[in-house]
Amino acid sequence: MQERVLHIDQGRIIRGRTTILRDIQLDMVPGEFLYLIGKTGAGKSSLIKALYGEWPWESGTVQVAGFNLVNLPRKRLHKLRRKLGIIFQDFFLLRERTVYDNLDFVLQATGWHSRKEKNARIAKVLDETGLSAYGFRYPAELSGGEQQRLAIARALLNEPVLLLADEPAGNLDPHTSDEITRLIRNLARHHQTAVLFATHDYRLIERFPSPILHCADGVLTRVDRLPQITT
Repeated sequence: MQERVLHIDQGRIIRGRTTILRDIQLDMVPGEFLYLIGKTGAGKSSLIKALYGEWPWESGTVQVAGFNLVNLPRKRLHKLRRKLGIIFQDFFLLRERTVYDNLDFVLQATGWHSRKEKNARIAKVLDETGLSAYGFRYPAELSGGEQQRLAIARALLNEPVLLLADEPAGNLDPHTSDEITRLIRNLARHHQTAVLFATHDYRLIERFPSPILHCADGVLTRVDRLPQITT
């Protein structure tokens, strides 16, 4: 049996007095790609935030990349996040820094010191995301798809075991959305990185089929095809 990068048993997420998701049962292994779908407010982003430690877990067993997230001390969050890659819909790039410096900033913040090793790692992720010729450009000089490729490169820097993608194609046109989804799937397969890919674009799921996690009525259900729901 493959080692699990994610294991949740009877997980529960609460905000204030409201239960967002309850009785969560979920396992993921290296290289697995799962879509995460549901209506707005159903709990997709809440689950992702809880998985990278932004929101607390109320109860249950929650193991992510070797960390127990239930009652994980805040001072250990940075160690958890070094094992994760996170891609957001809105990119969250440093606008005043070049492509290269956006990536170098992350490596410095996560404990890389050798200039030679940093240069080699940046060159590798830029090559993998098709941005090798863009190192000295600024985010404003990139298209939306290129900015998201940079966000993917940033997420790959520390060779994550789990990639959390929160609507990564949400602000892109259909053609570019396809390119970004295909890129993430291919990189996950190549690196054996598990991917949880939240989306409201069911066209992507039809073009690039994979198992689905469906959030509805506070429950997370794993299905093999799109349920008959509306957003």
